[in-house]
Amino acid sequence: MGRKGRADLSVIPLPMNDATSPSTKGSIPAAIIWMFVISVLLFWMPVIGGFIAGFVGGRKAGSIGRALAAVFLPGVVFGVLLGLLAGSLVGFPLIGAVVALGGAVLAVAHVGPMLIGAIIGGATAYGST
Repeated sequence: MGRKGRADLSVIPLPMNDATSPSTKGSIPAAIIWMFVISVLLFWMPVIGGFIAGFVGGRKAGSIGRALAAVFLPGVVFGVLLGLLAGSLVGFPLIGAVVALGGAVLAVAHVGPMLIGAIIGGATAYGST
């Protein structure tokens, strides 16, 4: 008993459920979704947006290996969407293909910072090995 008849609650072990305990195992699908959504929302920040998306996705993945596995699908989907959208704005197919290749180059340039962010995020994730 503590002072004045109160129990000292700091030494009583409290059970932790899934909502209060941090997970030691990450999720690749959650990391893919987070990376994709953040990279689409931050597309206007060419290097920083990809880095932030990779970092958050790497933390969600839980380890470097899972973060590396999760980084490529958002990059590919982002490149295909950017290429399709850029190519659809042009009426001539040949010019649309060239514009789409330009969009693919931008997507590949976007994957580099996302990859670096995913490595750092996976390394700093709770319980990463």
